[in-house]
Amino acid sequence: MAIENGSAFLLKVGDGAAPPVYQTVAGLRTTQLSVNGEAVNVTTKDSGGWRALLSGAGVRSVSVSAAGIFTGSAAEVRVRGHALAGTIDDYELSFESGERLRGRFLVTRLDYAGDYNGERNYTLNLESSGAVVSL
Repeated sequence: MAIENGSAFLLKVGDGAAPPVYQTVAGLRTTQLSVNGEAVNVTTKDSGGWRALLSGAGVRSVSVSAAGIFTGSAAEVRVRGHALAGTIDDYELSFESGERLRGRFLVTRLDYAGDYNGERNYTLNLESSGAVVSL
């Protein structure tokens, strides 16, 4: 696997159309992706004392965290609207390699902060709702 540039890890939000057109959420400085899974234990006395897990079972989810400088882009305004309304929408994560992940997410946290004479920055958290697919 080749080393990838972190600045090429982009978060994009859909425009609400079907199919959605994605816009990059501008001003991001850091982005983090976590894939979470919950194991289903199917251990029996025939497992020989070893734990056995059921493949493909359980609950899987994807969490996204991002932080950046507020620029007032249309994509940022759309994300803020989703946060205020509790709306689930289409999002895409793209990587330098060309790989993309798409799914529906809920904005679970959106924080703004700023210092006097400094830029306004924000952090956001997204939680998946439904399947997240790799393209």
